Amino acid sequence: MQEICVKNYDGFIFDVDGTLTSTNELIFESFNYITKKYINKTYTPEGLISMFGPTEEELIEQLTGKALSDDACRDYMDYYSERHNELADLYPGMDEILKVIKVAGIPMSIYTGKGRSTTAITLNKLGISDYFGLIVTGDDIQGHKPSPEGITKFLEKFTLNKERVLMLGDAPADIQAARAAGIKIASVVWDSYAKETVMNSGSDFVFHTVKELKDFILLNIY
Repeated sequence: MQEICVKNYDGFIFDVDGTLTSTNELIFESFNYITKKYINKTYTPEGLISMFGPTEEELIEQLTGKALSDDACRDYMDYYSERHNELADLYPGMDEILKVIKVAGIPMSIYTGKGRSTTAITLNKLGISDYFGLIVTGDDIQGHKPSPEGITKFLEKFTLNKERVLMLGDAPADIQAARAAGIKIASVVWDSYAKETVMNSGSDFVFHTVKELKDFILLNIY
């Protein structure tokens, strides 16, 4: 009799920036476009990264002030959308991973600190929205990552055992969110802006290339 292989995971949760998509340069340029225009100031990538956590809209209000924030947010979204095809893409091979999981019938979710608008722009422009049965952004939770709320929403929607769900992300906040929710975490460091910290944070798995992740996924779902 042929041995039946039981898959090890019943659900996967993906971060967006730095995990699925190479969007960090686009984010940095979009912020500097509006800060230069509205407050005549630009930031280094490290300076912007140090402010990450709130959604773009929240951070723009902090930077420009409430009186300017509506106009600044509109300009940010326009710039982000217009420059997207030039500055952002899926990491090569990531689409294959999403297809493999989808064909296996395993639910997937997005959990990102991005706001709802930029998340929709990125997922739609890259043609991957339909892979995900749930999309949780920074606008859909009470706080922001590392809150485990986005993970809990996924577990509840698909009635999943947390021991059989894997979060994939590139940042310390992804590790903290997964730990708080009681699920396993796979850190991807092919474009992580905090690689050294992530590498020393005790993730369950660490992947340096998309191919490493793909091999792992194939091994664990068939």
